[in-house]
Amino acid sequence: MNILAIGAHPDDVELGCGGALLRHVAQGDAVSILVMTTGQRGTVGDTSRVHEQQDAARVLGVRLVWGGFEDGSVPAGPEAITVIDRAVEESQARVMYTHAASDTHQDHRSTAIASQAAARRIGSVLCYETPSSQSFEPNVFIEIDDVLDAKLAALRAHWSQVLRPGPVDLDAIAAQARFRGFQGRVQHAEAFESNRFVWDLGSRIEAARPAVAKLGIAR
Repeated sequence: MNILAIGAHPDDVELGCGGALLRHVAQGDAVSILVMTTGQRGTVGDTSRVHEQQDAARVLGVRLVWGGFEDGSVPAGPEAITVIDRAVEESQARVMYTHAASDTHQDHRSTAIASQAAARRIGSVLCYETPSSQSFEPNVFIEIDDVLDAKLAALRAHWSQVLRPGPVDLDAIAAQARFRGFQGRVQHAEAFESNRFVWDLGSRIEAARPAVAKLGIAR
């Protein structure tokens, strides 16, 4: 299965769905991430958030694509939709992860709007939370117990954000995963909002056919 995750800035994807992406990679899915800006407004000293994002992508085991927009000025209209359309076409994504629309950051909101427009032919769209999300009401949970440490390692790649007071608080992120896991009746989880989610059970049907034939159940 092909997966596309979209973030407005470096570290957004790792914060919101890094665990889910690690689970996808572990089961052999082809995962791409599209980062709309280089996050230059959040640069500390002479650090390169581009290099940090590249390192994080290597930890996740995913393909990285840049959107080319200015930090703080991501549009919600045709220009951004065209960039996301191209990423969807190149990745042949069947599942999209993107920002939830209710958010205090303008880039997150614009990315969410443009993503929904570009996802018009994608069966499953999952919207993740970040520390600036508002009124987030998840209805899908993905267990990340076995990949939580790897998610935190991917976030540590964004070391300029980890070392300064801000949204990349590793202790808080681990606590959030435990809370979302409690909500989802598992140990640790990431949570998502979705108004369209197609669950493909094709491989399970194939696996079940011998048992179906043994029981003499007609198809």
